[in-house]
Amino acid sequence: MELWIGDAAEIQAKRVRKQKTDRQDAQLILKLMLKDDFPRIWVPSWENRDLRQLLWHRHRMVQARTRIMNQLQAVALNEGLRCKKRLWRTERQRLESFRLAPWANRRRHELLELLDRLDPTIAELSQAVEHEVEKCPEAQRLATHPGVGPLTALAFVLIIGKADRFQCGKQVASYLGLVPLEDSSGNRRRLGHITKQGSSMLRFLLVEAAQATVRSLPEWRSRYFHLMMRRGRKIAKVAMARRLAVCLYWMLRQGWDYQQWSKFGSHAGQPGNRHGVQ
Repeated sequence: MELWIGDAAEIQAKRVRKQKTDRQDAQLILKLMLKDDFPRIWVPSWENRDLRQLLWHRHRMVQARTRIMNQLQAVALNEGLRCKKRLWRTERQRLESFRLAPWANRRRHELLELLDRLDPTIAELSQAVEHEVEKCPEAQRLATHPGVGPLTALAFVLIIGKADRFQCGKQVASYLGLVPLEDSSGNRRRLGHITKQGSSMLRFLLVEAAQATVRSLPEWRSRYFHLMMRRGRKIAKVAMARRLAVCLYWMLRQGWDYQQWSKFGSHAGQPGNRHGVQ
């Protein structure tokens, strides 16, 4: 037996009568199913949900490691030692060399122990992610995009699911919460911050991957700096993350790798672009 889940808002919009009872709800749902007009919602499979737990677990472990490194940075700054956080893994002797008060020394010792326990766990989870990517051709194709690693590619495939359920890249950006809030009326148009709907983890990964893409591709770099000078650094980062999400969506939908995407673009096959972007 197959379970279908419908969009409650669309089912409510299809209701004609203002009376609502359980019997009328059942009759409406049956009528929509007989007309093949039932607004069915895509539901991820059990394997999909389980792989998402792998990504979320690694994501939370990385966040915990970052918080620990921030605390170690604060301990070092209190003692007048200035160093970048990423160097604490290679320059731990400097952090362990200076003397501290008893409780500060205990704090440093226990934070370093937690850091030592998290590093192998994160490495094991990262290896598991790479192993899952090897079994997923869609994620392998997305990983060919500059700046997109195995983690971002697998997360995009798992959360987007079937690409054909979206009609365009704007719907994907809205699904991921990368579009601005809008409160417009008449001739007045008011846009706010991004909606932040959808998966916060994928949104974070897209922002990080977009910054790596900016460092890799001159075209993306010039567009990023242009937006940064006009709107600021934060808005520019989100804009590039949205652009990357649209690119990955079309690569997933068309079954292309990055070379095919750069050759044809997202408008290939449409009127006026029958042979791709020249």
